[in-house]
Amino acid sequence: MRTSRLIPALAAAAMAVLGLAPTATAQAAPAASAPAAVSEATAVQPIIGGGYASNAPWAARLFSNGRQTCSATIIAPTWILTAKHCVSGGGLSFRIGSLDQTSGGTVANGVSIHNHASSDLSLVRLDRSVAGTYARLGQPGSVSVNQTVQVYGWGATYQCGSEANCQSQYLKVADVIVSGACRDAYNGSAICARRGNGITAGGDSGGPMMANGVQVGVASTSDRQTTTAYTNVTAYRSWIQSIAGV
Repeated sequence: MRTSRLIPALAAAAMAVLGLAPTATAQAAPAASAPAAVSEATAVQPIIGGGYASNAPWAARLFSNGRQTCSATIIAPTWILTAKHCVSGGGLSFRIGSLDQTSGGTVANGVSIHNHASSDLSLVRLDRSVAGTYARLGQPGSVSVNQTVQVYGWGATYQCGSEANCQSQYLKVADVIVSGACRDAYNGSAICARRGNGITAGGDSGGPMMANGVQVGVASTSDRQTTTAYTNVTAYRSWIQSIAGV
């Protein structure tokens, strides 16, 4: 997403979209342990808090015109699920199935974009079929209030002014606790969650909320401190199925 995008407000709290717009409220959390493959010299603190992911074969890093922008998931051989506010810059490409956004996995380009009319969801069709493990999508009832769920992304690891400057090279994961229903950046149905051992920040947009191994949300907004909102994938299953067939 472009850094000049206007920041929308949620009904209950003003929360900045999770693209690369800076926010003045987030605070740095203690650094987490890096994977064994990461040297101390290159290790960074994941999400804001949280830890490094060890297994997420469905994860996809989104680039717009070659620039790291958002997070996403692959849900079928030729389909990516991400946030609508992530795709407006064009020139979309994805590194799929690697924990390291700079190498490995499969790189594919987006050839068509399908945006939901009234929520922060987008489906992007790829220029090739990508073999691998696809994110399984939840159904109504897959997630409940007070449930601890996992959120993933390559976004900013602390408040650094322009969040484009502190993205994580390696995929991160954090626990958050579902607090109830809310609205996303486009007033769509969303799942709000409060900080567990971490919270999402700029660049985590479009990444998944996973509940018991199935994807129930797509990252839309966050205040970088206590609360994040994920577009409710389970509420839009018929729309996703009508386009991507899953």
